[in-house]
Amino acid sequence: MKRRDFLKKTAMGGAAAAALATPAIAQDKRQWNMVTAWPKNLPGPGVAAQMLADRITTLSGGRLEVKLHAAGELVPGNGVFDAVSEGTAELYHAVPAYWGSKSKGILLFGSQPFGLRADEQFGWLAHGGGQALYDEIYARFGLKPFLCGNSGPQWQGWFRNEINSVDDLQGLRFRTTGLASEMCSKLGMAVQAMGGRDMFQALQSGALDAGEFIGPWSDSALGFQQVAKNYYWPGVGEPSSAEECVVNLAAYEDLPDDLKSAVSLACESLYNQVLTEYNTKHALALKELVDKEGVQVKKLPDDVIVAMGNAAGEVIQELRDDSDELVKRITESFLEYRSSISDYMVYADNGQMNARALDYKY
Repeated sequence: MKRRDFLKKTAMGGAAAAALATPAIAQDKRQWNMVTAWPKNLPGPGVAAQMLADRITTLSGGRLEVKLHAAGELVPGNGVFDAVSEGTAELYHAVPAYWGSKSKGILLFGSQPFGLRADEQFGWLAHGGGQALYDEIYARFGLKPFLCGNSGPQWQGWFRNEINSVDDLQGLRFRTTGLASEMCSKLGMAVQAMGGRDMFQALQSGALDAGEFIGPWSDSALGFQQVAKNYYWPGVGEPSSAEECVVNLAAYEDLPDDLKSAVSLACESLYNQVLTEYNTKHALALKELVDKEGVQVKKLPDDVIVAMGNAAGEVIQELRDDSDELVKRITESFLEYRSSISDYMVYADNGQMNARALDYKY
């Protein structure tokens, strides 16, 4: 999708409603408002958010109708956490990486530098005790969280100039979020947080030197290839990035059990579907970026990756030493699962990928 077409489709017309009406409950039917952190139908998360709204409505048999409001229509994208916590809307679609100001522990449920892949992230929550901790920290804010998708491995991002050594990172004005921003700051990078469209404008004007958003499918829709041609991998700051559906806890507890199940099953059933769509369309988009847009795909030098790993280790140690006992428990749970699954993946997925990369006729 061309950037101009995407922006045309997502342009907002008219003023947003001043306030949301109380959810209608008539003949056992309810209407919930979903606010999102994304422009409407942004390839990747914007599409996934609409899929989630539609799936909850379908699985509930129409008894719980979810209406989606894209970023800026009812509340700004960065305001969805507070809007749902306060009951202004019933649920939101975003990523945990945006809520570090609420608690550093929240960040671990979205992505971790040198951390878990998408399947491992779900495994930690479903089989490693992560969901109980996820529930516990969000309950502090009157919220009930669910994972509902994942972008898969993210990219290190778009750079106006080449990166040849760790020294090239000093003072680099770079857009990222979550724990990756803390890792980058330790390497002397001037980290900035902003939305995807703002990142495009900042790269275009020279206010940013580089930045990462998601991956080829979503990034190409926003047009980053027009203003920066060096596309670096691997995105070690976010080996995966989970998307979340978060519901106002009081609204969720007010639901009958079958509608609670409709919400939770809608989220769980979309996780792998969203992940595989990202991976499939990232692959197609990357080929087009290289073949038609002149993008230069480049690997970070090993010494830069090692420096990032050391910085990430410092970030994780600070979480282990956090004054909040719950943050400590979340961090230890994450590290225990990471250690166990990493030991196994040497033989499992790593072994298969290494074998596939060998030179043979196939």
